[in-house]
Amino acid sequence: MSEPQAFQDIAENLSFLDDWEDRLNYVIELGQALPDMPETDKTAENKVKGCVSNVWLVSSVDRSGGSAIMTFRGQSDAIITKGLVAVLIALYSGRPAAEIAETDAIDWFRKVGLSEHLGMQRSNGLVAMVNRIRAEGKALS
Repeated sequence: MSEPQAFQDIAENLSFLDDWEDRLNYVIELGQALPDMPETDKTAENKVKGCVSNVWLVSSVDRSGGSAIMTFRGQSDAIITKGLVAVLIALYSGRPAAEIAETDAIDWFRKVGLSEHLGMQRSNGLVAMVNRIRAEGKALS
């Protein structure tokens, strides 16, 4: 299972940043680049439970090629969390549901050095987001 190009680009950019503050600023920039989410999508159903910040994730499925290819949109009211959402979208969007169900983003976050400085609350929120995305993938695979 290969990493999507968007995620490879993020991992490569992070590899050039030695300082945690620079990495954090890059993640924040990724979040700022996310498109706005319509208020109509910010529903209780789309809200990720287990996050201290407000986080909304919306998935869509394209079955035209025979397998369920999932795309995600997301938003958060917290700037760092919004950046984490952007990284997750880069990792999971455009992949078959079965791959999404099997991909543990927590390992990817460790691999690129993003998990080590997250506090307990953000780490728990990240796990909640990953679990939500993987559960949606599993439900379709």
